[in-house]
Amino acid sequence: MQTVIIGLGAIGRMIVERLAGDGTAVRLAAVVVRPERAAQARQELAPDIAVYTSAKEVVAARPDMVVECAGQAALRQYGETLLGAGLDLMVVATGALADGAYRERLMAAAEAGKARLHVPAGATAGLDGLGALKAGGLDKVTYISTKPSQAWKGTPAEHAFDLDGLSEKTVIFEGRAEAAALDYPRNANLAATIAMAGAGFDKTYVRLVADPGAVINSGRIEAEGEFGHMTMEMRGQPMASNPKTSAVTALSLIYALNKETSRFVI
Repeated sequence: MQTVIIGLGAIGRMIVERLAGDGTAVRLAAVVVRPERAAQARQELAPDIAVYTSAKEVVAARPDMVVECAGQAALRQYGETLLGAGLDLMVVATGALADGAYRERLMAAAEAGKARLHVPAGATAGLDGLGALKAGGLDKVTYISTKPSQAWKGTPAEHAFDLDGLSEKTVIFEGRAEAAALDYPRNANLAATIAMAGAGFDKTYVRLVADPGAVINSGRIEAEGEFGHMTMEMRGQPMASNPKTSAVTALSLIYALNKETSRFVI
């Protein structure tokens, strides 16, 4: 499967490293970066990996899958064009889909291009359980994301709290999934993923927590439905180069890509 990834940040680099020589049917054909980063990317990547700087180049290459791992702005820049051109797109920055109008435009583009929009689990688990409970009727889902205090720097929490001075766990946000996903675009994309997989945005509530004593990122899902209840917690190591993101996010993309090529799917 010929694959192109958008972005060469922490997640993109891990995908490049993990796919290199892993013996699977997934082949990384190209990486998309901003024009000013193209020369550096060509120096860093293997000669058989192309470097693109535009959606036009991606469309011309006709890969089997494009993977966005560069944030909500990149998804908005490339998403509609790629889907409309008939290219399947796997996205990490699912928080952008909390914007209902944009979500509708993406799906319209996918319908026009007969393409598919793929949402991997990211740094969580239990989406299959949420889907099963959803089929029977979900009443409420709560998602609690806890990260080290420094992981919340560069977010609205930095203006409302003294993140360096926290001495105990502190709730920095509590509210609906849309607000969490859109107001914390680099930290809370999972709020949108969980809402879409489960009870929807109207019944999904989010609590974001800064923990000065934490050394890992943790996400907890609590779901209540007509046919059962679910509690699930994922505790993942943050990426050294980007503590806002768990390494499991990149690994989930690799898992999802490999599943697309497998004859045996779980």
